[in-house]
Amino acid sequence: MGFFIAKILPLLKERGVLTCLGCCFLFILALRITNSIIITYIFFINLPRYCPHYDGLVTKLSLFMIDAIIFAMTIVLPNLVLMWLGFFMKRRGEADQVFIDQASSFVFNYCLPCLLFFSVVDSDVDYAKQVVLIGAGIVVTFILFIGSELYAKRFISDPANQGVFVQGIFRSNMAIIGLATVANAYGTTGLSIGAVYMGVVTILFNILAVITLSRVSKSIEDTWLSRSTMIVKKLFTNPLIIALVAAFTYKALPLPPIAGVIHITGGLLAAVALPLALICAGASINLKSMLHPSGLSMQASIGRIVIAPLVAIAVGFAFGLTGVHMGVLFLMVASPTAAASYVMAKAMGGNDILAANILAFTTVVGMFGMAIGAAILRAMGLI
Repeated sequence: MGFFIAKILPLLKERGVLTCLGCCFLFILALRITNSIIITYIFFINLPRYCPHYDGLVTKLSLFMIDAIIFAMTIVLPNLVLMWLGFFMKRRGEADQVFIDQASSFVFNYCLPCLLFFSVVDSDVDYAKQVVLIGAGIVVTFILFIGSELYAKRFISDPANQGVFVQGIFRSNMAIIGLATVANAYGTTGLSIGAVYMGVVTILFNILAVITLSRVSKSIEDTWLSRSTMIVKKLFTNPLIIALVAAFTYKALPLPPIAGVIHITGGLLAAVALPLALICAGASINLKSMLHPSGLSMQASIGRIVIAPLVAIAVGFAFGLTGVHMGVLFLMVASPTAAASYVMAKAMGGNDILAANILAFTTVVGMFGMAIGAAILRAMGLI
């Protein structure tokens, strides 16, 4: 068989069949039908002798892969450095829990709303064209929610663990890590698109989180009416949603552009949002929980780090997303578990230790998963 390949390759080249690497790959596929690794190997070692474009194409492919890796590191590494800074400050006693709580509250209530408001108001993005992206995000969220619910009912017996497990899989950290990564990748345009995506999907996150965590409560006063009231209250008092609604309202009305002192002040607050949020996220990492995850937290982490991005890519393909829109969908979904999942689990009687373990592990390991996924998608020309 090796003799046959050595003879057939020159013949294919002579007749103009073997003229580029693409033809070689097609020929490899034909050979793989025979399930023979030896045949494929013999083909490869003979390939450089007969394909005139081999060296140039391999060089171009290598450069393209290097570009993809650099792109992935560029969008993820700054976030990791800021998170490491927060962790380092916590270890040195320069950022205690009081600082973390106060700074996180400052970011959530003032800085992030300014970032979202001005990124939408100042952008020329046609938000009507983001409907397909938002629809894809909603479908991804429902697939992850329903799939994790079915898994939890089948394999997890404790109700206090079920809701935490489900929330750890479907609820990603869009507001901090997702937006920061999208901003690194696509600048202000990506940030504006990501802000709209986040605003709509955040509403769905809050509704589904209350549904899945409410199974823990045994209180007589805990009815569907009280739960619905809590959801509505959370939505109408969420500073991020208020900022987005205000921004869309401002753009819809015939009002002059915001300038002067208001815009400068808002811009300064917006500039603080993501760096300070990432520092707080790093300072909140529990190293013990991250290094000693339980079996259940590891299952949830696999769902968040591996399954969720794959679902996002599949749905993105199905919706025909490419470029920035595929990138925003992937980075938002592939982000680690949201920090709010721990707060909500604790407030509603869920297993807060399990929530902390999922949060810690996915926050660190998930960043590397985002980098790998982004590099592969970039190399394939999809983002």
